Amino acid sequence: MDQEAARTARESLDLAFHMSNILETGLDRHTLSVLIALCDLGVNPEALAAVVRELQREPSPSVTMPSPYQ
Repeated sequence: MDQEAARTARESLDLAFHMSNILETGLDRHTLSVLIALCDLGVNPEALAAVVRELQREPSPSVTMPSPYQ
């Protein structure tokens, strides 16, 4: 990718991230970048949105590591 294309891509991601923050989506820049890349590959954006909503609804699994001192 040449420098101009990289700059344009970065500016586009910055704009999308700013809009995402205004809409309070809770998406970080990396996740948004992955979602945009998936859309560029032809994945249905409405299906992606449904998956994101479902994943945000699920509680985060809490991982507890056994203590080595038990």
